[in-house]
Amino acid sequence: MQVLRTPDSRFDDLADWPYTPSYVDVANPDGGDALRMHYVDAGPVAGPTVVLLHGEPTWGYLYRKMIPLLVDAGCRVVAPDLIGFGRSDKPAARGDYTFRRHVDWVAEFVSSLDLEDATYFGQDWGSLIGLTVVARTPDRFRGIVLANGGLPDPGDLELLVTLAANSPDPEAFSRWQAVARAADHLDVGALLRDGLAGIDAMGLNLTDAEAAAYDAPFPDASYQAGALEFPALAGPHGADGEPFTLFAEAWQELAQWRKPLICRYGKADPVLGWFDDYFIAKVPGAKGQPHQTFPNGGHFIQEQEPAALVDAVLRIAQLT
Repeated sequence: MQVLRTPDSRFDDLADWPYTPSYVDVANPDGGDALRMHYVDAGPVAGPTVVLLHGEPTWGYLYRKMIPLLVDAGCRVVAPDLIGFGRSDKPAARGDYTFRRHVDWVAEFVSSLDLEDATYFGQDWGSLIGLTVVARTPDRFRGIVLANGGLPDPGDLELLVTLAANSPDPEAFSRWQAVARAADHLDVGALLRDGLAGIDAMGLNLTDAEAAAYDAPFPDASYQAGALEFPALAGPHGADGEPFTLFAEAWQELAQWRKPLICRYGKADPVLGWFDDYFIAKVPGAKGQPHQTFPNGGHFIQEQEPAALVDAVLRIAQLT
């Protein structure tokens, strides 16, 4: 496995990102040198722990508006970069990335830091990967907040299909998959500004400095194998039926999850804006919770409604 490491200089003086990098080693599945996984660790070590996990094609920078609010409330915030993203190591081949590997890397990260009684926050792939990790180690987590994320239950596809019909653009994700499949480079800052694959509701009002910060992890296309491969991982790609076998295993736990699960979703997101109804219908701990939706909110709702998302986290951390 060839592994690339983004030069530290790419992260100098990023807008609203004053954090000192921290790292843990996670296993190289090919048996070579360990991979270095980056994370931000901010706030009081003794405070309630909050884990924030990003998705595609972002990195921990997506949480720059939430981290200060959580720290000011007394939380310890742990925000890792997935392997292939941010300041974490980047295997250079698309085939180096599988859903199972991402889950194993994040699970090893949580174990290495020995996180306990944590509130988990996930969006996009941060929900798919993170919920699978939470389901593996439920005793480490006190509750879950989801924002524009999903995790389909292979045993309950009828409900999935029924709710997905509420999307204003059912072909949006397929269009994004086709773009990523054909591309050899992603202009991440421009994609976030304009909307992935031309999905206008997902575009963000970013400054030039913010767009550049989203581009920082990728000096050139050779660093983007993980970002280019992610959309393909949503479909079958493993000999054991991955990722659906892992989804099914996660739902064995989530179907009986009685700790709080709060959804805060942007409804202008045609890909996952409807998925909150799925979790609310299926997870016992989601019943009676203060869920909230934002009619004009897009996929990257962290950029648009950070205070509302932080409110949900603090409710679970019992700081409000």
